[in-house]
Amino acid sequence: MPKQDFTHVETWVFDLDNTLYPPSARLFDQIEARMTHFVMETLRVSHAEADRLRHAYWRDHGTTLAGLMRLHDLDPGPYLHAVHDISLDHLEPDADLGAAIRALPGRRIVYTNGSAPYAERVIDRRGLAGAFDAVYGVEHAEYRPKPEAEAFETVLRRDGSAAARAAMFEDDPRNLSAPHAMGMRTVHVAPDRVEAAHIHHHTDDLGGFLARLV
Repeated sequence: MPKQDFTHVETWVFDLDNTLYPPSARLFDQIEARMTHFVMETLRVSHAEADRLRHAYWRDHGTTLAGLMRLHDLDPGPYLHAVHDISLDHLEPDADLGAAIRALPGRRIVYTNGSAPYAERVIDRRGLAGAFDAVYGVEHAEYRPKPEAEAFETVLRRDGSAAARAAMFEDDPRNLSAPHAMGMRTVHVAPDRVEAAHIHHHTDDLGGFLARLV
């Protein structure tokens, strides 16, 4: 990993789910189950149809929420509260990750397609409170979801950060395409490597990766 690839970086942007905690915590299993239940109740469809729609909206619109808002004029507030009302019991503090993030020069922010209050809960549970200068949820992107370029642009503009001097850490490969096009350094954080032109680096150990940068 060329350390010099990051010497220009002034803003470090981290996704939340399956990025700042390992996929083995399986938090998103809980979120997906609550999404399906919400779609069932709201659209009055079967469990199977709700599950199909949840995935189809994620595929076609970036998030299930975006699909519900665009196709069904959904108020996002109750949805975000309902789907993120989950147990964090499987999360454990990660002192090494916290130390590595705090040692990064410049601004350190979280940007998630989830809600900011949910992100704050996860950050606290992981022992990362105080490690970030700002936490942005989908509400700060005017409910536009990653992977839309406008969503990233909105958050970076709100933060006062320049894409050309930023790095993005993300578990979903498709969410790195727009940052790459905007000039950000891109890092795929996941157990398995994906070969793609819009991914500069891959790691399955975020804390170890960051520790080698500082």
